[in-house]
Parts: sequence; C-alpha cells; structure tokens
Amino acid sequence: MSRNADKLRLFVECGLVAGACVTIDRAQAHYLGHVMRRGIGDPLLVFNGRDGEWRARVDALGKGGGALIVHEATRAQSRDSDLWVLFAPVKRTPIDRIAREATTLGASRLAPVLTRHTVARRINTARLRANAREAAEQCGRLSVPEVANPVSLTAAFEAWPAERRLLVADETGAGRAIADVLIALGREDPVPPSAILTGPEGGFEAGELDALGDLPFVIRVRLGPRILRAETAVLSALACWQALIGDWREEGAAAGGR
Repeated sequence: MSRNADKLRLFVECGLVAGACVTIDRAQAHYLGHVMRRGIGDPLLVFNGRDGEWRARVDALGKGGGALIVHEATRAQSRDSDLWVLFAPVKRTPIDRIAREATTLGASRLAPVLTRHTVARRINTARLRANAREAAEQCGRLSVPEVANPVSLTAAFEAWPAERRLLVADETGAGRAIADVLIALGREDPVPPSAILTGPEGGFEAGELDALGDLPFVIRVRLGPRILRAETAVLSALACWQALIGDWREEGAAAGGR
C-alpha cells in the first residue's frame, strides 16, 4: 500500500471483518471520487470506533453512494483518553476549530454548554459531529468523540458522575495553576476521569464561577497570565492535560505532525 493510501481513512458505522462489504454514503463517495480522485480498486483504511482499523478497497462509486470491500486488520482497537471537553459555544469558525482540534488532541466527548454570557446560541450539532469525524480520519485515531447536544450550564451537572474531576478555566486568575493541579491528579492511583470546562468570549459571570466552585468535583484552574481567546483556552487546557497526565506521556508513543 502506498504512503498516500495509508493516510486516506474513512470512518464507517458498520462492523468490520475480513470480506465485509461496507456501504458509504453520498458525501463519502463524493469525497473519494471527486476530492481524493480515487476509483474502483483503489486502497484506503477504514475504522468504526469498535473494531480497530482495516485495509479496504473501493468496490463501487456513484452519485448516491458507494461500497468498499474490507480485507485485513492493520491495528487493534485501543482505549482513548477518558477526557470530556465542555465549552461555551462561540462563532462558527472558532467552534469548528474547537471540534477539529479537540478531536486531534484526544477528547472523548465534546459538550457545548450555554452560559449567561454565551452569544452564539444556535449550534449546528451535526456540523460539529462532521468536523470531529473528519479530524479523526485525518489524525489517525481509532474513534470519533461523542458530540453532545447543547445544554445549560446548570443542566450539564445534574447527573454528573461524582468521580469525574472538572477543571474549570477561571479567567479571573483565582484558580490554581493548571500544571500544579494536573501533576497532583497524575499522582492519584488510578488517575481519576477528568473533564475541562471553558467559558464564553465574555467570560463566566461571577455568580457562575462561585456556583461552580461550590461543586465537590470542581477544581478552578488558571491558564497563565495572558488573556486567551475562547477557542485557544480549550486547546491550551487539552494540551496541558495530554502532556502531563494523558497519552503524550506514553512510552514509545509516536511523534507526529502535519
């Protein structure tokens, strides 16, 4: 298989076994045939978040969809970082970037949360899911993060699992340094499941931060001395988590870039 074929990956919903015929939808067929210029017999990789990654070949392409034939497994399914990302929605381009880059940085769940200062209240969840799927295809991960429907800040914590720590990015500077918090969490055995919450472009309302601080699973953290854009705060917190207690520390992990 060529180097370019190894980089061409598609996420599919159905089960993957040797010899399976996988149906792809119209958008995926268009992507293969018109964007990537692939035709019948050309190779690619497929994954579904459950059965690992497999080699496949294009069996049919048309205006209404297409089909792939699965051949052999290339990677077994691995366990992703158990890291949720909750964020106040922002404008279209930044929120697309959050979905793509948070997927690339290993988030397992993306959850838009409506705060009192949230301006962008019309969220295209389907678009977020498409961005997450495309990012997963491009970055080599074997799953696509769950994308939750938007809820209010209060509703987000009504059934919150008590064991999951929530790091709230506190733009007032009142929290603890995020590196210190993460290093302390990394010393726990086992490392507790975690989540990150970042605020809107105008920041959290003071009352919201106070209410969050009263929750037993919340740790307020600061992300340095500079004012960060809303989408930058999400990605900065994710990078810190992966570097200090996440899969960037794994021995033998492959280094990569685009």
